[in-house]
Amino acid sequence: MKNMIEVSNVHKTFGKKHALEQVTFEVKQGEIFGLLGPSGAGKTTTIKLLTGELAKTSGNITVLGQSPEQFQTEEFKSQIGILSDNSALYERLSVFDNLKLFAKLYDVPLREIDTILELVNMQGEKRTTVSKLSKGMKQRILLAKALIHQPKLIFLDEPTSALDPANVVHIHRGLQKLNDNGTTIFLNTHDMEEATELCDRVAFLHEGIIQELDKPSDLRYKYSTHHIHIEKTNGDMIALEPNDKNADIIASLIKQNKMRSMHTDNPTLGQIFLKITGKELA
Repeated sequence: MKNMIEVSNVHKTFGKKHALEQVTFEVKQGEIFGLLGPSGAGKTTTIKLLTGELAKTSGNITVLGQSPEQFQTEEFKSQIGILSDNSALYERLSVFDNLKLFAKLYDVPLREIDTILELVNMQGEKRTTVSKLSKGMKQRILLAKALIHQPKLIFLDEPTSALDPANVVHIHRGLQKLNDNGTTIFLNTHDMEEATELCDRVAFLHEGIIQELDKPSDLRYKYSTHHIHIEKTNGDMIALEPNDKNADIIASLIKQNKMRSMHTDNPTLGQIFLKITGKELA
């Protein structure tokens, strides 16, 4: 499986401030890769480096096999989609007319507009003027704009931050469908549940440095104490280490029908981030 993105020892400074330090990772073809961190961690800076909006201070970057010098070419731009804090819509035009402009830009048949509106759950607002949409609705149209030309690689910077839970679920399903069809997704988020649900691998970025990088399930196992937590039918809670003696206790509780629930203590990604950095993902 080839790499769609390769980043090696990348530094980015703004004056005397170090935004990124020795950042190294790769994103494989067909992967959903999550960059997790609180506001100010360097997530948006990373996307801007990968899309050519900013220039690195040092290090090496390739995206789709191209170096940063080629990021401004039409060939490169036609293969990527971007939803970032700089994404914008034409407020006086309808939803359809906004997407029509971008469809024509990429030679996309206009019939695809209905398909992409369904993906972001905005079919009913096709003729609505953008200025009349809520913030969450605009966010969904911006996502549609980023996806309309079916890019090989999409960069999403907090794509569900303004959405209600029902639409978050709808967007997640759409992104998973895109990924199933071969689209590689680079996702910036501080939502640990979103990352756990969507991402094949995640990197924890804190103060410009990657602190951890692995599959969510592997990170949760790595930072687990592996204790087994049991709620008994009388409401009592017990925590047991996984050994032969406690296996007998668990078997006895099951036989006596005294167990209400049982789970391991694998922490959430948010709890892991807090343990590593001392800061919440917010």
